[in-house]
Parts: sequence; structure tokens; C-alpha cells
Amino acid sequence: MYLLEGLADGQVAILTKTHHSMVDGLGAIDIAQVILDGSPEPRRTVEALWMPEPEPSATALVLEAIAGVVRRPAAVIDGVRLGVRDVRASTRQLTGVLGGAVSTAVALVHAARSSPLKAKIGQQRRIAVARTRLEDYRQVRRAHGGTVNDVVLATVAGALRGWLLQRGEVLAASHTVRALVPVSVRDGKVATAHRVATLLVDLPVGEVSPVRRLARIGDAMAEHKRSGRSVSADALVALSGFAPPTLHALGARAANGLTRRMFSLVVTNVPGPQLPLYAAGARMIQMFPILPLGPGQAVSIGLTSYDGGVFYGVNGDRDAMPDVTRLATLLEESLAELVEASPVAPEPRAAAADVGRRRSAPRRPGVRTPRGPRS
Repeated sequence: MYLLEGLADGQVAILTKTHHSMVDGLGAIDIAQVILDGSPEPRRTVEALWMPEPEPSATALVLEAIAGVVRRPAAVIDGVRLGVRDVRASTRQLTGVLGGAVSTAVALVHAARSSPLKAKIGQQRRIAVARTRLEDYRQVRRAHGGTVNDVVLATVAGALRGWLLQRGEVLAASHTVRALVPVSVRDGKVATAHRVATLLVDLPVGEVSPVRRLARIGDAMAEHKRSGRSVSADALVALSGFAPPTLHALGARAANGLTRRMFSLVVTNVPGPQLPLYAAGARMIQMFPILPLGPGQAVSIGLTSYDGGVFYGVNGDRDAMPDVTRLATLLEESLAELVEASPVAPEPRAAAADVGRRRSAPRRPGVRTPRGPRS
């Protein structure tokens, strides 16, 4: 974790890095969940000084183990039982892996086509960010239906379309870019924020109309919605508190489980709280997730909604994505294009009874009511 000082207007930034191998999918807690508070008053975190006991010697460990077996002989039997249980669990896991291998083989038949998004990458990165308003996504959703996540993916599709055209790519109407989109799902009947499924979504970058791009993405996501396993944004926030960094890490981990030939980039959209959070009394005004790049992938896109905003973090390979800042700008322009195609519905006209009550209302002293035309 790094504290970055000297930003404009006296602001500071906190940069945290967590390897996704540290996220176990069950009890993972990101450092942001520890340092952020729901009010300007910081929590008291200083506890009594803890002192560890002296490190035991090898002889002491052996004697303690022997004494434990003498005191509790049933532990040996429990160990055997656990061993048998582990063998059974390993067998079930192997069966699942084999079944997944068959599914992967089928998907590879329809592997994602080649594009500038696939490149040999090095160790250096370029980072860009984009800032948008959550209300704009909701306006588009109200006008055309679907979900906020559909609007997000349509925004990404529009930005990728503009980026590919600026790269000189020739896009047919049927051209798509396959994205891996991790989503949180229900584990049986229990909603959990830490159960992540991976969806492969073909983003229609060849489609000229932003509204038709949105409709095609909505159709592609409909089957997932009908499954009833998806977890809503409100449920995620309620279940996990401030969980975006954890869920982004889970998404990166899920992406590592699939071969890179199946998709061109990873897009994670994780909802965050719509109330301000504070670190030691300082209000957090924005946050940007940064996803790692997989081998052969030039760019990844992560976004998180927080306190009325939607914040994108675009991570690109330094050599393959010299124009990563342009892609971030195109995200904002793509959303603006969708908003322009989604006019705000006019305010409903007042009911006739309300109009009648207003006409018959007594005049206030000193206020002259203008007369309308006579019939």
C-alpha cells in the first residue's frame, strides 16, 4: 500500500496492490474494507500491545505432538477420516476438471478472432482512467430497458469500436470482440458475493448504432438473467460492504482459469456503495480498479460505481497500447452517445382533478391572478 501526496487541491491517493492468488473466494477482505469508514469520525483501531510467545524449539514441538496424541487418541482416527475425505474430494474435483476441459474444447472451436487487442506483452504498463455518472447509465436503462451492466458493456463496445477504427481496422457489421465478464452468482439458494461465474460476451463493435449495440448485448445477457443465479448490485453491496477490490481480484482469478484464446479482454463491473466513505476523516471522492493483464492480452478494463459515479481503470501494455488514454476518452464519449440516443421522458401532465383544484384555489392577498381567454 502506497500513500501518494502532493496532488492537486491538497488531495492524496492511496494505491493498494493485492495478488489475486491471495483471494480465497470465501473470507477474503481487502485492505480498503479495513481502512475506510462510513462516517468522518474514524474508528478506534489501536488495541493493546500484543507480544508473541518465544518460538518453540524442534524438541519442544515433537514433545508437544506426542503429548497431544496421548491426551487425545481420537485425533489419529480423525486424521485417517480426513485423509479419506480428501481423496474423495480430489476425485470429485478431477471429475469437474475433466468436464470443464470438454466444455473448453467446445468453446475453442468458436475461439475469439485475432485483433489488436491480442499482442505479445512485456513488463511495462500504461494506465488511464475515465470518470462517468451513474445517473447517465440509469437514464439509458430507463429509455431502452435492460440493466445497468448491459449499458456498461454497450459503452465498452462503443469505445472499442472507435479505438479499432482509429487503428485503421476494417469493421464489418458482424464484427465482434469477445470479452470475459466475471459476474457474481448465487450458490444454490444463498446469495453470496464471493461466488463468481465467467461469461463470454461478444461485444458488437461492428454495429454502427449505439442503441442496436445495446439491444444485442441485452439479448446476449438475457439467458444469464433467466437463470436466476445472478446477484443484483444492491445485494452485492449489502452482502459484502465495501467489496469492489475483493470482487475485482476474484474476477481476475476467474479469468486465469480459462485459456486466453477464448477471449480478447477482461471487463469487470463491480458495484460499490452509493454513500461517501472516509479514511481517517478524509472523504474518498473517487476510486479506480486496475486489473492485471493476462499473457497475450493488450488491455483490461475494470470499473466500479461509487457515490453517484462510475470510475474506469484501463490497464494496457506499454508497447501494445500507446494510445490507452484515447481508449479511456472513448469510454466517456461512447456513454455520451448512448445518453444522446436516450432522451429523458417528459414530466407527466398533472391530473385533471389537480388542475381543477388549482383553478378553484382561493386567491392569496396581494397576488393578482391573470385571467385566461374566455370560451
